[in-house]
Amino acid sequence: MANGDAGATRRDTIAAVATPAGRGGIGIVRVSGPKAPEIASTVLGKLPDPRRATHCPFRDARGESIDEGIALYYPAPHSYTGEPVLELQGHGGPVVMQALLAACLDAGARLAEPGEFTRRAFLDGRLDLAQAEAVADLIDAASREAARSALRSLTGEFSAAIESLVAQLVELRALTEAMLDFPAEEVDALHREDAALRLARARAALEEVLAKSRQGSLLRAGIRVVLAGRPNVGKSSLLNRLAGEERAIVTPIPGTTRDALREPIQIEGVPLVIVDTAGLRESRDEVERLGVERTRREVEGADLVLVVLEAGSSPGAEERALIASMPEAVAHLLVNNKVDLIATSKPGKHDGAIWVSAKTGAGLDALRRALLEAAGWSSSGESAFLARERHLRALARARTHLAAAAGERLAWELFAEELRLAQVALGEITGEFTADDLLGEIFARFCIGK
Repeated sequence: MANGDAGATRRDTIAAVATPAGRGGIGIVRVSGPKAPEIASTVLGKLPDPRRATHCPFRDARGESIDEGIALYYPAPHSYTGEPVLELQGHGGPVVMQALLAACLDAGARLAEPGEFTRRAFLDGRLDLAQAEAVADLIDAASREAARSALRSLTGEFSAAIESLVAQLVELRALTEAMLDFPAEEVDALHREDAALRLARARAALEEVLAKSRQGSLLRAGIRVVLAGRPNVGKSSLLNRLAGEERAIVTPIPGTTRDALREPIQIEGVPLVIVDTAGLRESRDEVERLGVERTRREVEGADLVLVVLEAGSSPGAEERALIASMPEAVAHLLVNNKVDLIATSKPGKHDGAIWVSAKTGAGLDALRRALLEAAGWSSSGESAFLARERHLRALARARTHLAAAAGERLAWELFAEELRLAQVALGEITGEFTADDLLGEIFARFCIGK
């Protein structure tokens, strides 16, 4: 664990407003560090009993009354940060909160940096790095399912899965180190087979964790879906139907949509942003032409593109050119809209496309399922780990090293090195092997007071 600056940080006592900016019924100022008891005595006139809500007046350095409310004191090490922690709950007006915070600063604290409370919890071993990141993910969760997955990570499920993988690699490395003491010709087939089986189990377990992490990544980041197609194929109507309300202007006049319109929705707890764009066509209208250019930029940044056609028509030159120009990482689906106008067509997924009616809602359930499937979401009911991009990269590196190890079972030194590198990659997730600059980048994204 990287904690080179821990000593300097621990000598300070920090304070911050822990509730969102603005007016509210209750506001909280949080204090953590060795001076917390002294600050309590100054602001409250006494040190409250540990872990017991105490009604107190709050006073500034001159003894003038600021507010009155509830004080909670948590002695070390039984606190969020592992240090003495004081929480002052007062009336949630911004003037009151700032005055109470100023009183704590005057009494010997300094203003906390973003994420510093959670960083101290990590440095004190109260949380590992994956759990610390889950705190921010729980606060920022865009859906109930994302919040559940963040809570699972916070309670240690993700970390436990990583630690189980590491334990398997440690056992395999120990076996390998023992075999390094013998010439290759003296290592019998039984030991080689044992090593191969252990490696296969570790690789299978890693694949399971990686699959759950990819699912969680969709919950965390959401899916960006762009509606593209010619004018008047019903893109705006489709957006309104998916959103469940009239968000986009719909008229029979071609070229009504000139700029990208974004609407956040959820499907099975997965957050998506649906982007309606200008219709693809050549136009002399400068504003419409700029809108088409923006459509192409939106497509380049999409996770998934719905190429919308009128039911009964085939992709034209515009749609074919759009599909050909898409980056490889961008998936696309053909959506035949206005199926209600063709008596011989039925809604649903068939003939390589999704057939829907934005007017009647027919086929929308099939479209929603296809959206999630194309984005990589599996409705298996299994729990997902709310993984970040750095977690996915670390897991992918570990997978690469284990694959390389599978090809080095006759060269035990190289086999052992690949196992070591895989373990290092996994250790970066929980913070066992983490550089200080990465810690700074991670915790700088937290809100102040957390």
